[in-house]
Formats: sequence, C-alpha cells, structure tokens
Amino acid sequence: MEYRKQIQKVIEKGPYKPDWNSFSHWRPPHWFSEAKFGIFIHWGLYSIPAYSNEWYSRNMYIQGTKEWEYHRKTFGEHKKFGYKDFIPLFTAEKFEPNEWAKLFHEAGARYVFPVAEHHDGFQMYRSELSCYNAYDCGPKRDVLGELKEAIEKENMVFCTSSHRAEHWFFMGHGKEFDSDVKEPMKRGDFYWPAMPEPDFQDLQSNPYPSEEYLDDWLLRTCEIIDRYQPSMLYFDWWVQHEAFKEPLKKIAAYYYNRAAEWNREVAICYKHDAMMFGCGIVEVERGKLADAKPYLWQTDTAIANNSWCYTDTLEYKTSRQLIQNFVDIISKNGNMLLNVGPKGDGSIPEQDKKVLKEIGAWMHQNAKAIYGSRPWRKSEEGNTKEVQGQFTDQKEVAYTKEDIRFTTSGDSIYAFVMKYPTNGEVTIRSLAVSKDQNAPEFHGMIRSVRILGFSEEPNFRQDEMGLHVKTHSVASDLPVVIQVQIC
Repeated sequence: MEYRKQIQKVIEKGPYKPDWNSFSHWRPPHWFSEAKFGIFIHWGLYSIPAYSNEWYSRNMYIQGTKEWEYHRKTFGEHKKFGYKDFIPLFTAEKFEPNEWAKLFHEAGARYVFPVAEHHDGFQMYRSELSCYNAYDCGPKRDVLGELKEAIEKENMVFCTSSHRAEHWFFMGHGKEFDSDVKEPMKRGDFYWPAMPEPDFQDLQSNPYPSEEYLDDWLLRTCEIIDRYQPSMLYFDWWVQHEAFKEPLKKIAAYYYNRAAEWNREVAICYKHDAMMFGCGIVEVERGKLADAKPYLWQTDTAIANNSWCYTDTLEYKTSRQLIQNFVDIISKNGNMLLNVGPKGDGSIPEQDKKVLKEIGAWMHQNAKAIYGSRPWRKSEEGNTKEVQGQFTDQKEVAYTKEDIRFTTSGDSIYAFVMKYPTNGEVTIRSLAVSKDQNAPEFHGMIRSVRILGFSEEPNFRQDEMGLHVKTHSVASDLPVVIQVQIC
C-alpha cells in the first residue's frame, strides 16, 4: 500500500524516530501552557439511543445488562436491529458547527477536541479506509472537517482524539448469541474484528491484537493526522497494552515529524503511562493531581457525572463545582478539558449551554488570572485536602474561606478564594510579612490589591499573620480572585 510507504518515508526522513530516546528534545506546545481550558466533544452513533452512556454499543450485546434489556424492549431483537442500524438514524439534522464553536468560545475555551472515532468504530470523518464513516453514511458530512473549520474561525486550536484501540474487543460479546455481529468478518467491516474481551488489567492479555489490526489502527491514525492536521492528538486507555507499543512509537514519530514539516507545535495526550514520560502530555481521567507539578498535565472530565455522551438521565455538575475544580487544576500546572455531549440530532442540550455560559462569564471576568498564567511558588493554602487520581471528581468539594489557590502573571499574584466569605474578610497567610530574610516566604512589596470583576477598592493591610483584605460589596457563589500587584 502506497500510504504505508509514505508513512515510513516520513518517519525515516524526520528528526524523530520510533524510539522513546528520540523524543528527548520534544517540548510541550507553548500554546497549550497558555490556553488552560479546552472542550471535549463525545458525539456519535451512541447519541441516538442516548441510553446509559457512550459504551452502549458494547453493553447492548452483553446478555442481562440494562442496555441489553433496553435495546430489546425499544428496538427489538439484536439479530434484526443491531448497533449498525443506528447509522441511518444518525442524520444530524440540527448540527451547526459554527454555533457549537461560538458557544465554546463564549465559554472561554481556547482549544477543542472532537472525538474522531470512539470505541464503536464509527468514524466521524471522511476516510479511505472504511465506508462506515459520517461522510459516506449517516449524516453524509465530514463532521470533523466542518468542526475544524468552525473552531479555527473562532481562533481556537483544533485538536482531536482516537479511541479506536478498544474496538479490537468492543463488539465481541455480540458473537455469544444470535445477533447481527457475525462471522465472516473482514478488515474494513463495521464490527470487525469483534474479539473476546481481554483482562483490562493485564497489559499482555490475550487474544493479543493482531498485526493486521495494529496496522489498521496505525493507518487510521495517520489518516487523521494528514487530513486534519490537529494541534494535539489524544489517545484513550488501552493503548498501554504491550501490543500497541511499537505502532504507538511509529505514530508519535510520524506525527511529530509532520508537525516539524508544518512548523507547528503539537503534542500527544496519553493515560496510564502508555508513552514514556516526557514524550507527551500526561492525562488524568475525571480526576487530578493533588500537588503542583513541574510539568504540564491535563485532566479530562465531563459536565455530567454519569456519561460522556448525551443521555436523558444525565447527572449534571454545577458550574461552581467545575470552576472550583478548574481553579485547583491550573494552580498546579494543569489544564482542564471539559466534555460536552450533543444530542443525536446535533443540538447542544440546554443544560450544557447554561453551564458553559456560566463558566464563560466567570472566565471572562477573571481572564488575567487564567490565560498565560503560571503556578506561583505556592499553589494553595487552606485545610481542604484534594483527592488525587482518576474518577475522583464526582462529588463537589466543600471548600472554606481559608482555601485559596494561586497563579501568577506579569507583576501580579492572583489569589483565588474558593468560597468567598459573606463578611468580606479574607486573610492570605502565604503573603504574610516575614522578618526572617532567610526564610523561604514572601518578601515582596505590595503595590496594590484589587478584586477582579468588582469595582470596589478593598482595604488591605499586611502583618505577620498574612495579607488581610476587607470588602463590603463583593459577593459571589463562585471563586473570587484577588489581584495582588507587586512593586
């Protein structure tokens, strides 16, 4: 195949080789460190049944699950109406990419990550490798291409993700009974290869992904890279399996070499140590790191607790919870990628719009403390302890007035008071006067103190207990940002 030869030529010719040692000079994009906030988009065939979550295509074929029962009751027997039969129903009649992009820009996002292909194997882009894509069937539109154009028109950075790796086994349960997931299958078929599900914890588990499947995964990923030139590429879990190591190195070398040709800064986001540290951006799913890090990292989370895609039973987080989580993340050198799940028809749910607009209003008010900021020498003060790790952001943290997070930019330190007190009295202990010049504490001279987004000029004084700030009219249910300008 000519495309394989092209890929190999780019790898051999470019500065990066398929070896972790070759990536030692790679650096994270400057734009990523400045951006802080991005939007993730989970939209696909699974948005049509809109039941349970985006794993519907797997779970509907597992006998006895709630998805199995729902599918039989709603759509009929699996052999007569399978997952593939959602394709003609996916017409996306209300999909307006320009409206999406304007909403995300209004929310304060600086980059956007539409999912190019999820575990179900339906490509949301034009492809030469399979006819089961949004351009050739379903909406009959190049969804990814239209979104790229709309996103860049709003001066946001276009990125995309591939969740294809898990498709190796995702439809496998359909072979366990009389369904439409049947042999024989060949490469390019929608359900192919539908293998038995592995032990997710075993990184050498069988059935081991075949060379044919790994080759297909590599080609599909390189096709996305070449056709859409994303500024960041995201891989979901399971690429940490041993079988993906060599093709993943090839993809990284190909992508980074292509970026060198384009004169662009790009990165790969990865989970579970799928890549060698320092070769891409560390990703934490629905959670975060509890302490400030010297390296850039990202959390991917969602507006809803119980699904990445739209369903009619979403459990929404509040804008306050999301903003507080965001503040804690950026104070520790991280970015937040917030997922939105459009409806099957392409419209954005009203509650998603509401939350995004509330976030956007707060982001606009406090932009100076966010975009282009850096962690300060201290990321936080207060007694509330953050929980580290994946799937830890389901419950809203009960912050107090003592909980403060910090960033810095230019001549200012920004103190985010996570729960602003009703009496308007705040003490920032990290800005106390220190008589010991050898102590690693704050020794700067304060020029002024302001409250971002409020006209009131606060009273302030500094002593050995901290910087005391007093306001009378400042009130908010969201974090309030105190700008401390240094001489």
